[in-house]
Amino acid sequence: MLGLDTIVGVGMKLIDKLIPDPEAKAQAQLELAKLAQEGKLAEIQADTAEQQELTKRQQADMASDSWLSKNIRPMTLIFILAAYFVFAMMSAFDNNANEKYVELLGQWGMLIMSFYFGGRTLEKIMDMKAKKDAK
Repeated sequence: MLGLDTIVGVGMKLIDKLIPDPEAKAQAQLELAKLAQEGKLAEIQADTAEQQELTKRQQADMASDSWLSKNIRPMTLIFILAAYFVFAMMSAFDNNANEKYVELLGQWGMLIMSFYFGGRTLEKIMDMKAKKDAK
């Protein structure tokens, strides 16, 4: 996938080659720069909104009275790690484990760990910021 900087670079080169008038060229470059900046800002806003929704979801889980909703993330992480360990042991004792399953479990493990530990870290940071703002 092409990055935003690559696309802007190609756009600038096309403007240089296709627009001979210096004033029109400067205007086109300015417009392209504005679009790039707006795109980056939109990307940052989307990331921030995603993190806020994640935090809301975790807070709702913790506010629930259900034992399962409070413990599903740690239980899922434990299960994925245990299954990954079983496949690792199978490989260690020369039992052929399908590499696709091992790779899939590894990716799930990384995703769950990122969500669980990253989300918890974000919650802690937000709490510290809220306490600091309250003072």
